[in-house]
Amino acid sequence: MKSAEAVFVKTGMQRKNSIQKMSFILVGIVLGALFLFPILILILNSFKNQKGIFLNVLGFPDAKTFTPDNYPKAFESLNYMLSFMNSLVITAISTVLILMVSAMAAWVLVRYKTKISSAIFIMFAASMLVPFQCVMLPLVSMGSALHMINRVGLVIMYIGFGTSMSIIMFHGFIKNIPEELEEAATIDGCNSVQLFFIILVPMLKTIMITVTILNIMWIWNDFLLPSLIINKPGWQTLPLKTYLFFGQFSKRWDLASAGLMLCIVPIVIFYLFCQKYIVKGVTDGAIK
Repeated sequence: MKSAEAVFVKTGMQRKNSIQKMSFILVGIVLGALFLFPILILILNSFKNQKGIFLNVLGFPDAKTFTPDNYPKAFESLNYMLSFMNSLVITAISTVLILMVSAMAAWVLVRYKTKISSAIFIMFAASMLVPFQCVMLPLVSMGSALHMINRVGLVIMYIGFGTSMSIIMFHGFIKNIPEELEEAATIDGCNSVQLFFIILVPMLKTIMITVTILNIMWIWNDFLLPSLIINKPGWQTLPLKTYLFFGQFSKRWDLASAGLMLCIVPIVIFYLFCQKYIVKGVTDGAIK
C-alpha cells in the first residue's frame, strides 16, 4: 500500500516538474520572439526601398520594393571603414584601460580591509545609481574647459563610467581567491607588480573575459556620450554616422536600416562567440 502511494506521489511530482519545465520553455520562446521581432523587421526593411517601407513596414519585400542596393549605398555614406576603425580603436583602448584600472582597484579594496576601502567601494556601488542624464551637462562643460572634447577625452570618460560596474564584479571574484597564495608569493620575493600580473591576473581570466565582453558591447553601441564629445566628422563612430541618415526634414529609413545592420553585425558576431563566458564569469563571481 505504501509502495503504491509512494509511486503515485512520485508520478505526480514528475508530472508537476514536467509542466513547470514546459511552462518555462514556452515563456522563453515567447520572450525570445519578442526580442527578435524588431531585429527581423530591421532586416526586412533593409532590403526595401523607401516606398516599400512606408507602404508596409512589417511585411516582406516583394518584387517591386525589394532592392539590394541599400547596403552598398549605406556602406559608402557611412564611410564604413573609417567609422569602423574609430569605433574599434575607441572601444579597444577604453576596454583595456577599464580592465586594468578596475582589476587593480578591486584587488586593493579587497586586500586592504579598512573603513576607507569600504567607503570607497560603497561610493563606486552608489555611483551606478546616478543616471547619466544627471551628469551629462556638467560633464560636457567640464570637458570643454579641460580641452577634452575629443577622442582622448571620450576614452577617459568611458573609463570613469565603466569602472564602477567592473570593480564590483572583480571585487566579488577576488574575495574568493585565497589570500595565502599571495602571502606565499610575497615570501618568495614577489613585489606588488609581480604579485598582480603573475599571480592574480591568471586567476582572473574568467571574470576578465566577462567584463571585457560587457564593456565592449556597451561602448561599441553607445550613442549618447560620443554625440556629446565627438565634434569632428573624421572622428565619428558607427552609431554617430548612422544617425546622419535622419535629417531635419527627411529620413532615409531604407539606408538607415541597412546602416544599422552594418553597425550591429560585428558586435552580434562577437557576442555569439563569447556569450558562454558571460554566463560563466557572472556565475563564478556570484557563487565562489
